[in-house]
Amino acid sequence: MLRPADIPNLISVLRMLLVVPIVGALLADRIGLALVLVAAAGASDGLDGLLARYCGWQSRLGGLLDPLADKLLLVSLFVTLAVLALLPAWLAAVVVGRDLVIVSGGVAYNSLIGPLQPEPSGASKLNTLAQLACIATVLLAHATGWALAPWVTVAGAAVLVTSVVSGLDYVIRWSRKALAARA
Repeated sequence: MLRPADIPNLISVLRMLLVVPIVGALLADRIGLALVLVAAAGASDGLDGLLARYCGWQSRLGGLLDPLADKLLLVSLFVTLAVLALLPAWLAAVVVGRDLVIVSGGVAYNSLIGPLQPEPSGASKLNTLAQLACIATVLLAHATGWALAPWVTVAGAAVLVTSVVSGLDYVIRWSRKALAARA
């Protein structure tokens, strides 16, 4: 039976399910639809976090589902946009590489040290914002024909910088925690 406290987790799962129609819309060159669905996914991310925090509906499962939904959505979008040549492949590789480092670090920590409570850093939140801004700018430029190439370049540079900084931040923080736990 669904309890009110399960609503944020359900929203995260629904965000994961939106990935397929978003990617399908992009591949079918239905960019306007993809843009609307990405906006809905972004709103759902804000909503599940708001409900979890302000209603006290936080859970370990939610702490795992929310970032997983974000990673699935953003990685899928970057890879799809690279395949469609709307973003450079190297930028998609940076986004995927960062997430692989974070996920493998989390799995290693969980296996070797113990349960890891997900704690997104400020740098990670800024990276997510930069990724969303980059995707929105690319989709908006493609859907409308507006000359947003300089903005796409700036957004892509922000993704590159925040990906590197937040990836290093995770490695350093988790390494310190692992060393402290071993000591």
